[in-house]
Amino acid sequence: MTAAGRRVLVGRIVGLYGVQGWVKLESWTEPRTQIFNYQPWQLTAPGGETEVKGVTGRPQGKGLIAKLPGVDDRDGAAALVGQDIYVARELLPPPGKDEYYWVDLEGLEVVTIEGVALGRVSHVFATGANDVVVVRDGERERLVPFVQGVYVRSVDLSGGRMVVDWDPEF
Repeated sequence: MTAAGRRVLVGRIVGLYGVQGWVKLESWTEPRTQIFNYQPWQLTAPGGETEVKGVTGRPQGKGLIAKLPGVDDRDGAAALVGQDIYVARELLPPPGKDEYYWVDLEGLEVVTIEGVALGRVSHVFATGANDVVVVRDGERERLVPFVQGVYVRSVDLSGGRMVVDWDPEF
């Protein structure tokens, strides 16, 4: 899948605010208020997806609150709690040099510096020390620290490949 077809998880609706349809948000953008600049939103719930345009919001206390068009009461807002907020990848600014959006790494072929194929990037997750790339080959799963210059030697997004200094037996 190309970057143009990908979506990025940028937040979640986590609660209610007042009685006029406002919701509380958890935002993973930097700065957190940037979430309002990336629209339309794709809200996902077990029953499907909804595209939302024209969301407004602001900081409130330690969090964010938002007003979604067409949601005018507490009951309508309550139906949104728990929904994830995705945006199209192309709405995000380009990453800096040697920076990557996790979604752009997903699906890359991973090979060792000796050319041994380890599988493909399934996903990436954060730890306290560094991010970790999950590499799957159908039989096993490897967790490779995403430390550039040490374990990750190169990332070629256009070529679909990541080269790592990693023992295939580990």
